[in-house]
Amino acid sequence: MTDSSIHPIAESSNMELPILDGLIPAGFPSPLQGIAQDYIDLNRELISHPSSTFCARVTGNSMIDSGICDGDLLIIDKSLDPHDGAIAVCFVDGEFTLKRIAIRHDGVYLVPANPKFKEIKVSEESNFQVWGIVTYIIKATSK
Repeated sequence: MTDSSIHPIAESSNMELPILDGLIPAGFPSPLQGIAQDYIDLNRELISHPSSTFCARVTGNSMIDSGICDGDLLIIDKSLDPHDGAIAVCFVDGEFTLKRIAIRHDGVYLVPANPKFKEIKVSEESNFQVWGIVTYIIKATSK
């Protein structure tokens, strides 16, 4: 993930999409109650802190076992405090990386969700910053 692939959220954007009345069953088929009874604004639903929220597209597959794949779109909130278990965009020694934060008795680790990648122990010598916490992952199911 490169810095040029991180984009701010336009605070003034407003896009209401129709929302179906009722829930979509994932079991047995059921007739929908109604069509588009209300509208939903994705900015209001997905973004709590517009001035500190950014979008970035994932490149690579180090988080694939957490369901985060190459090409997914991340919503990242820089105002949230990092915590154990959070998925975060981190800046480590001049590079951005997407990993899960693990706070252990012997330090902070950045943990991938793919056994092909090694976890990163953050040392005192590291140039390290938690850039933001991932709040949502948006994926395309077809293109």
